[in-house]
Parts: sequence; structure tokens; C-alpha cells
Amino acid sequence: MKRANHKASHLWGFSSGECLGGEVSSYRDKQNIYTQGEPASTLFYIQKGGVRLSTRRNNRPAAVTAILGVGDFFGELCLANYPLRMCTAVALTASTIRTIKKAKMIQMLRKKNKTSVSLLAQLLSSIKNYRDHVADLLTSSAEQRLAHVLLRLAHLGKNGRTGVEIPVLSDKVLAEMVGTTRSRINVFMNRFRKRGFISCAGGIEVHPSLRKALGTR
Repeated sequence: MKRANHKASHLWGFSSGECLGGEVSSYRDKQNIYTQGEPASTLFYIQKGGVRLSTRRNNRPAAVTAILGVGDFFGELCLANYPLRMCTAVALTASTIRTIKKAKMIQMLRKKNKTSVSLLAQLLSSIKNYRDHVADLLTSSAEQRLAHVLLRLAHLGKNGRTGVEIPVLSDKVLAEMVGTTRSRINVFMNRFRKRGFISCAGGIEVHPSLRKALGTR
């Protein structure tokens, strides 16, 4: 899960992102970073906050394909010569994000030093996390998918706390992330609250015990 990514980013010296160069921008809660179909010539590194990626096909509702936090890259498909954005990226909360030009990243990867090896490892980890999320959507129940989503969102907060308050999201947004209906989200959230997995006093506070909802997964 994301906690491992936070640790990795500090080990590799990317916590500040300064070694990556590029420009740093601030985004508001729910602000678009880029939209599916736009030209793709840059990738991004999250220094603070979180991002969700969603993909729309034909006239179907958008499906959330990833929930990202501090230390994650996104938009990296441009490195594989994809000319257009394959998804829409939206800030989950107030976020600080570094924009890196494709040519600059390729130059860094070609140096074959400690930094380039670490960068490549983290980019591959990002791809693995994406594949894991897709597999989760295909094999888990809707309730388990909601638990995964809440735990990912909780990892956007500070480590070392018994409970982490996540960004305020409507049942509609959570339903889009999970791939189910708003009414089912409401049922699952009430069930988690009654079991003590989450607290709902103003915001939503996620407790580590929520992992029990994942069963043997």
C-alpha cells in the first residue's frame, strides 16, 4: 500500500523532489491537473496532498483507476511515447505537485547512476500499484473495494497516528472510486462505523482496524 511508497521516497532522497528539477505548483481541492485527451509531454511528482486518476471510455461514467499520495509519480505514460493523456488527474485535497518535462526525465534515467536506478524503481512501482488497483477492482467485492479506497486515502495523511482523517468526499465521489452506487456506499459506511472501523464526527477518520474488512485479502 502507499505507506511503503512514503518510506521509499525518503530512502531515495525524493521527499523534497528538488533533485528532479521542474516547476512546483499548488492545486486546490478538486482542481483539475490535466484532462484525458490532452497532449502529454510532462510527468508529475506529488510532494504534498493526493491525486485521483480516472478514465472515461465512450459514454460510460468515469472509472477511478488510481489514488495517489506523497512520493508518487503520475503522467509517466508520456515516457512510453503516449502522445495524449490516458486519464484525468484531479487533486484530492490541497496539493503541491512538481511538473517534470519528459525530456528532462529521460535524460536523468539515461545517466545510469544511483539516482537514475532509484527513479526507475519508483516508476516501476507506480505501474505495479496501478495494476494492483485494477486487479482489486476485478476480484474484490464492493465493500472490500471501499475499504481499500479508504485505507489508501488515509495513507495520504501523516504516519504514526492511530486514526487518520481523510479528505471530505461525497458518497457520489466514493461511488465513482469504488464502482458501485451511492446507496451501497452509504450502507457500507454505516457498517464500518458500527464496527468501529471508522469515525464520522465532522470528517471521516479511518482506523487501522478497517483492514479487517478486507478478510483474507
